[in-house]
Amino acid sequence: MPAPDHYPSTPDGRYFVVSGRLWRMSNPALPPEERQRLVDALMTARRQVGAAKKAGDIEAERAARAAVDAAKRGLGERGPVWWTDGAPDFNRRLAKNTPYAAWYARLQPDDPA
Repeated sequence: MPAPDHYPSTPDGRYFVVSGRLWRMSNPALPPEERQRLVDALMTARRQVGAAKKAGDIEAERAARAAVDAAKRGLGERGPVWWTDGAPDFNRRLAKNTPYAAWYARLQPDDPA
């Protein structure tokens, strides 16, 4: 899943950054039909989470969250990494605390203070 235009993606295309935190991108090698099937499943599961929370149905929420997780794993956003060069996963870590720190610092506007 490409990062929205307002979220920068790392030069290697593995992550996008939101509020300084790295989030793993979807596996770019997924066939378009498979990607769309998984995105559709993810969106359905997210709606189900909201409906279950609104209804106070803990079991339905648990099942819906499992479906979200399954879709994200299928997309490559969670679970084993989709790249093959042995690089570690920095998903959900602050960019400033990773090897992407210098790249991320260059994106930040100059501090006027």
